[in-house]
Amino acid sequence: MIMSMLSQTVLTPVSFILNGIPGLEDMNMWIPFPLFSIYIVVMVGNCGLLYLTCYENSLHRSMYYFFAMLSLTDLVMCTSTIPKALCIFWFHLKEISFNECLVQMFLIYASIGMECGMLILMALDCYAAICYLLHYSTILTNPGIAKVGLATFLRVVMLVTPLTYTIKRLPYCRGNILYHTYCDHMSVAKLSCGNIKVSVIYGLMVALLFGGFDILCITISYTMISLSLADAPQKAFTTCTAHICSTVFFYSPAFFCFFSHCFGGHKIPPSCHIIVANIYLLLPPTMNPMLME
Repeated sequence: MIMSMLSQTVLTPVSFILNGIPGLEDMNMWIPFPLFSIYIVVMVGNCGLLYLTCYENSLHRSMYYFFAMLSLTDLVMCTSTIPKALCIFWFHLKEISFNECLVQMFLIYASIGMECGMLILMALDCYAAICYLLHYSTILTNPGIAKVGLATFLRVVMLVTPLTYTIKRLPYCRGNILYHTYCDHMSVAKLSCGNIKVSVIYGLMVALLFGGFDILCITISYTMISLSLADAPQKAFTTCTAHICSTVFFYSPAFFCFFSHCFGGHKIPPSCHIIVANIYLLLPPTMNPMLME
């Protein structure tokens, strides 16, 4: 019994140390300023968008409801990462408990999943608005929007919860220092001295479902738009500009992170990986409120 308790104590760390961005220690006093500015922009922009969507009758339409859901997701994403990053750089409060790390990881990946889901729903909204304009108001009713939003949330919970569990069950004996600004799935898994194959494979499956499957659905949606009407490409561009830009801002750094890890992981400096990973989380929340028509 005593040996089992000692083993559990050793193999389950009390906390991790988030060491920020390796190689840029000399800039630790300056890095927080753009982060803090971004956080202010995100909070003001997205809270303002939520307020307008609630109280402006002209915005009580499906696209704006989806943007409101996107804004709520963006607020969760940034609040789960930026305050801790500011504490790391400004106050040298680098320690994060194991359970807090798991909660942060869940919120980050759940936010990413919700972002992907909202982009799919917005693509379908564009398709309905262009190809089924006469039936648009009957297709996307308020109860229907609530149901697809709930379904998107449940999909995220069902996919991300096991991802967090695979990290929780691993034994850790390779130190507790994470060279990152937040609890990234692979960064935490690499500290384990156990078999991380299940965690890696499941993480890849989640990435493919959130990234590959969702971008395929968006592509199919716009392909169907372009094939349905002769002037559909022009209509799609004018009607869905905000959605197209949001998709580009979200998936461009995501694909860079994925392909750099797969094909150029040893050639690209770790600091570059971490900077792009932060851009991946911070760029969409910053830009989405500015893109709302």
